[in-house]
Amino acid sequence: MSLASLKERLAKRNYSVSFGEVVKINATVIIATGLSVSISDMVKIVSNETGQETVGMVTEIEGALFYVTPFSFVDGFASGDKVFLDSAGMNIPVGEGLLGRVVDPFMRPIDGRGSIGTSKLSPIIKSPIAAMKRGMIDEVFSVGVKSIDGLLTCGKGQKLGIFAGSGVGKSTLMGMIVRGADAPIKVVALIGERGREVPEFIEKNLGGDLTNTVIIVATSDDSPLMRKYGAFAAMSVAEYFKEKGLDVLFIMDSVTRFAMAQREIGLALGEPPTSKGYPPSSLTLLPQLMERAGKEEGKGSITAFFTVLIEGDDMSDPIADQSRSILDGHIVLSREMTDFGIYPPIHILNSASRVMNDIITPEHFRAVMKFRRLYTLLKENETLIRIGAYTKGTDPELDEAIDKKEIMQQFISQGAMYKESFDTTVAILTQMMQQ
Repeated sequence: MSLASLKERLAKRNYSVSFGEVVKINATVIIATGLSVSISDMVKIVSNETGQETVGMVTEIEGALFYVTPFSFVDGFASGDKVFLDSAGMNIPVGEGLLGRVVDPFMRPIDGRGSIGTSKLSPIIKSPIAAMKRGMIDEVFSVGVKSIDGLLTCGKGQKLGIFAGSGVGKSTLMGMIVRGADAPIKVVALIGERGREVPEFIEKNLGGDLTNTVIIVATSDDSPLMRKYGAFAAMSVAEYFKEKGLDVLFIMDSVTRFAMAQREIGLALGEPPTSKGYPPSSLTLLPQLMERAGKEEGKGSITAFFTVLIEGDDMSDPIADQSRSILDGHIVLSREMTDFGIYPPIHILNSASRVMNDIITPEHFRAVMKFRRLYTLLKENETLIRIGAYTKGTDPELDEAIDKKEIMQQFISQGAMYKESFDTTVAILTQMMQQ
């Protein structure tokens, strides 16, 4: 037997003589006693009856009792089962071996392609980049989507949100960004979505190409803790490559499911519900995740796109509202544009990039402002134009907007498998606005 194989077998065994005992158990929380633990400690629960094991996290302490939220479901466990401290703690294995693989939040492969050779351990929970160590966002990050590169230009290290209702086209746009992004490393976190969507996203939206890509999956049937820490684990993977000086694309679908997982955990622990049933911890958790993305001086960058599901297309949803206040820009997808057959259905007037003005040329900026002005005029006068109540020659600027309506719509439309370079996009936009 090889030394590496022996180490791997020994690592899976717990030789601690100290253990606690389960005293109460319900559908979401295991209550135990007999161990000296701290908040966020990892423990292993072992069934006396079947030998079945599960891992959980200490989320509340009350005197000698401590509350454990399990990473899996609690079927098969009972009072009296043993509880051990997990020496591995909140660490996951990371490394280049993850590239091209599909894994769960513990970095265990779920793609059927064998084990992953990783040796470095990285904590799931880390502090965000210190404010004074953040680098200035001064370089363009191209994603290959004309409407984003041209009109909502993002920079290396920027954090953006993709806000949309269900069935509007978030997954398709995500696939376009992953395929077209100018980044050497791509980390995709699929959190709380349907299991069917995982192979569908890989085959349909990515064309089956996982080159330099890591996909971390925690589906809707996983426990709330798996969904919550799946997002943090994915960010730790992105940080590993950032530490090596690489520019990383991080894309997560979706923040709403992540917040819902914390809602389940918080309510089970007795937190008071606030707007739409979200406890305070759901809102405080968002910046802990999102602020870990960015550009760090002397290292690489993490450019992040977070999708946010808008229930009932309501932008005042508490998760959408909180996300917008943390992120450096927002891309809003429009159901109306989907109905008109315009893809990707990005609502240019409701979307914004907060760093665009600092990273584009003056000529590009003038073209963007003119495009938005003409597009606004078309929207404001759409009814008059459709019923024939507008007389050409009344407003020269509106006349120009009407003349350019078709080429403007062509600019914001793009096939799902098509990629356009940043320089070509800017050239098309500036030429269109100068004609």
